[in-house]
Amino acid sequence: MTMMPTPPAHTPMPAPAMTAPSVPLNTIAISEKAASKVKDFAVRDGKQKWGLKVGVKGGGCSGLTYVLDIVDAPAEDDKVISQHGVDVFVPKKSFVFLAGMTLDFSDGLNGKGFEFQNPNAKKTCGCGTSFGV
Repeated sequence: MTMMPTPPAHTPMPAPAMTAPSVPLNTIAISEKAASKVKDFAVRDGKQKWGLKVGVKGGGCSGLTYVLDIVDAPAEDDKVISQHGVDVFVPKKSFVFLAGMTLDFSDGLNGKGFEFQNPNAKKTCGCGTSFGV
C-alpha cells in the first residue's frame, strides 16, 4: 500500500482570492457607505443642491493625487454619474485616470476616510491619496 505524504501541519494554505466587484470601464462607482458619508458632509455644510466632484491633479509622492469636493453644480465638461442618491461629477481630463474606479469609505481600525479602488493605478503611496499610472 502506497501512502501519500501529508504536508506538515504548519504549512500555510493560500488564502482564497478576494476580488472586488468589477466596475465597467466606462464609469466609476461609489459604494453605499461612501454615498452616505458624502450626504452627511453636504448636510453638515448646509448644501441644498450639490454633487461630489471626483478628479485628479498632478502631485503627491506617486505623481497624481485624488481630489474630492462637494460642489454646487457640474462643470460644462464633467461626466455626471448618479448612484445611491449622489451625483458624481468627473472632469473629462480626470476620467481617463478614474474609469473603472470604486470610491468607498472605511471607518475601521486601520484608518478612517475615503478609499479609492482604482484599477488604473500601477503604484500607490502609503496614505492612499496618491497614485501613478
